[in-house]
Amino acid sequence: MKYIYPVVFTHAEEGGYLISFPDFPHIHTDGESLADAFSMAEDALNLWLWHAEEKSKEIPVPTNPRDLAIADDDILALIKADTAEYRKHNDTQAVKKTLSIPRWLDTLAKESNVNFSNVLQNALMNELNVSEGHPK
Repeated sequence: MKYIYPVVFTHAEEGGYLISFPDFPHIHTDGESLADAFSMAEDALNLWLWHAEEKSKEIPVPTNPRDLAIADDDILALIKADTAEYRKHNDTQAVKKTLSIPRWLDTLAKESNVNFSNVLQNALMNELNVSEGHPK
Protein backbone atom coordinates (compact mmCIF):
# COMPACT_ATOMS: atom_id res chain seq x y z
CA MET A 1 0.00 0.00 0.00
CA LYS A 2 1.06 3.57 -0.60
CA TYR A 3 0.54 6.33 1.93
CA ILE A 4 1.44 10.01 2.47
CA TYR A 5 1.47 11.54 5.95
CA PRO A 6 2.51 14.90 7.38
CA VAL A 7 5.64 14.99 9.52
CA VAL A 8 7.15 17.71 11.70
CA PHE A 9 10.89 18.31 11.92
CA THR A 10 12.00 20.25 14.98
CA HIS A 11 15.56 21.55 15.17
CA ALA A 12 17.16 20.00 18.26
CA GLU A 13 19.26 22.16 20.60
CA GLU A 14 22.15 19.69 20.39
CA GLY A 15 21.92 19.68 16.59
CA GLY A 16 20.01 17.62 14.10
CA TYR A 17 16.25 17.23 13.97
CA LEU A 18 13.59 15.60 16.11
CA ILE A 19 10.86 13.95 14.07
CA SER A 20 7.21 13.55 15.00
CA PHE A 21 4.08 12.50 13.15
CA PRO A 22 0.82 14.27 14.10
CA ASP A 23 -1.18 11.16 13.13
CA PHE A 24 1.10 8.75 15.02
CA PRO A 25 1.86 10.10 18.51
CA HIS A 26 4.03 7.07 19.35
CA ILE A 27 6.41 7.38 16.38
CA HIS A 28 9.47 9.44 17.29
CA THR A 29 12.88 9.40 15.70
CA ASP A 30 15.61 11.86 14.82
CA GLY A 31 18.21 12.66 12.19
CA GLU A 32 21.61 14.32 12.21
CA SER A 33 20.82 16.44 9.15
CA LEU A 34 17.63 17.30 7.31
CA ALA A 35 18.41 14.67 4.66
CA ASP A 36 19.02 12.08 7.37
CA ALA A 37 15.82 13.17 9.14
CA PHE A 38 13.75 12.60 5.98
CA SER A 39 15.28 9.15 5.58
CA MET A 40 14.66 8.26 9.23
CA ALA A 41 11.07 9.55 9.02
CA GLU A 42 10.37 7.45 5.94
CA ASP A 43 11.84 4.36 7.57
CA ALA A 44 9.92 4.85 10.84
CA LEU A 45 6.62 5.43 9.02
CA ASN A 46 7.06 2.42 6.72
CA LEU A 47 7.94 0.18 9.66
CA TRP A 48 4.89 1.27 11.69
CA LEU A 49 2.53 0.91 8.71
CA TRP A 50 3.98 -2.49 7.76
CA HIS A 51 3.43 -3.72 11.31
CA ALA A 52 -0.11 -2.30 11.37
CA GLU A 53 -0.95 -4.05 8.09
CA GLU A 54 0.46 -7.35 9.37
CA LYS A 55 -1.57 -7.11 12.60
CA SER A 56 -4.72 -5.73 10.88
CA LYS A 57 -4.53 -2.62 13.04
CA GLU A 58 -6.51 0.46 12.13
CA ILE A 59 -4.43 2.91 10.09
CA PRO A 60 -5.40 6.55 10.63
CA VAL A 61 -6.51 8.81 7.83
CA PRO A 62 -3.78 11.41 7.18
CA THR A 63 -4.41 14.83 8.65
CA ASN A 64 -4.63 17.62 6.10
CA PRO A 65 -1.36 19.60 6.49
CA ARG A 66 -3.38 22.85 6.28
CA ASP A 67 -5.10 21.86 9.51
CA LEU A 68 -1.85 21.57 11.47
CA ALA A 69 -0.45 24.32 13.65
CA ILE A 70 3.30 24.11 14.09
CA ALA A 71 5.92 26.28 15.78
CA ASP A 72 7.61 28.94 13.63
CA ASP A 73 10.95 27.13 13.72
CA ASP A 74 9.50 23.72 12.84
CA ILE A 75 9.38 22.30 9.33
CA LEU A 76 6.19 20.64 8.11
CA ALA A 77 6.65 18.14 5.29
CA LEU A 78 4.96 15.14 3.74
CA ILE A 79 6.50 11.68 3.88
CA LYS A 80 5.64 8.93 1.42
CA ALA A 81 5.44 5.31 2.51
CA ASP A 82 5.18 2.29 0.23
CA THR A 83 4.85 -0.79 2.41
CA ALA A 84 4.99 -3.23 -0.52
CA GLU A 85 8.33 -1.79 -1.58
CA TYR A 86 9.52 -1.65 2.04
CA ARG A 87 8.71 -5.35 2.50
CA LYS A 88 10.74 -6.25 -0.59
CA HIS A 89 13.84 -4.67 0.92
CA ASN A 90 13.35 -5.70 4.54
CA ASP A 91 11.31 -8.91 4.69
CA THR A 92 13.73 -11.33 3.08
CA GLN A 93 13.14 -14.27 5.40
CA ALA A 94 12.67 -17.48 3.44
CA VAL A 95 9.34 -19.28 3.82
CA LYS A 96 9.07 -23.01 3.25
CA LYS A 97 6.32 -24.05 0.82
CA THR A 98 5.14 -27.54 0.03
CA LEU A 99 4.09 -28.15 -3.54
CA SER A 100 3.41 -30.99 -5.93
CA ILE A 101 4.70 -31.57 -9.44
CA PRO A 102 4.55 -34.66 -11.67
CA ARG A 103 7.27 -37.22 -10.91
CA TRP A 104 8.57 -37.14 -14.49
CA LEU A 105 9.10 -33.36 -14.22
CA ASP A 106 10.86 -33.76 -10.87
CA THR A 107 13.18 -36.38 -12.40
CA LEU A 108 14.07 -34.15 -15.36
CA ALA A 109 14.66 -31.14 -13.13
CA LYS A 110 16.94 -33.08 -10.77
CA GLU A 111 18.92 -34.47 -13.72
CA SER A 112 19.42 -30.88 -14.92
CA ASN A 113 20.40 -29.63 -11.42
CA VAL A 114 17.48 -27.21 -11.34
CA ASN A 115 17.23 -25.02 -8.24
CA PHE A 116 13.54 -25.43 -7.40
CA SER A 117 13.42 -22.42 -5.06
CA ASN A 118 14.96 -20.14 -7.66
CA VAL A 119 12.61 -21.36 -10.40
CA LEU A 120 9.55 -20.87 -8.18
CA GLN A 121 10.66 -17.38 -7.12
CA ASN A 122 11.28 -16.35 -10.72
CA ALA A 123 7.96 -17.80 -11.86
CA LEU A 124 6.05 -16.02 -9.06
CA MET A 125 7.73 -12.69 -9.80
CA ASN A 126 6.88 -13.12 -13.48
CA GLU A 127 3.28 -14.11 -12.69
CA LEU A 128 2.85 -11.15 -10.29
CA ASN A 129 4.67 -8.75 -12.62
CA VAL A 130 7.29 -7.73 -10.06
CA SER A 131 11.06 -7.81 -10.02
CA GLU A 132 13.36 -8.48 -7.09
CA GLY A 133 14.02 -4.79 -6.49
CA HIS A 134 11.02 -2.95 -7.92
CA PRO A 135 7.65 -3.39 -9.55
CA LYS A 136 7.84 -3.67 -13.33
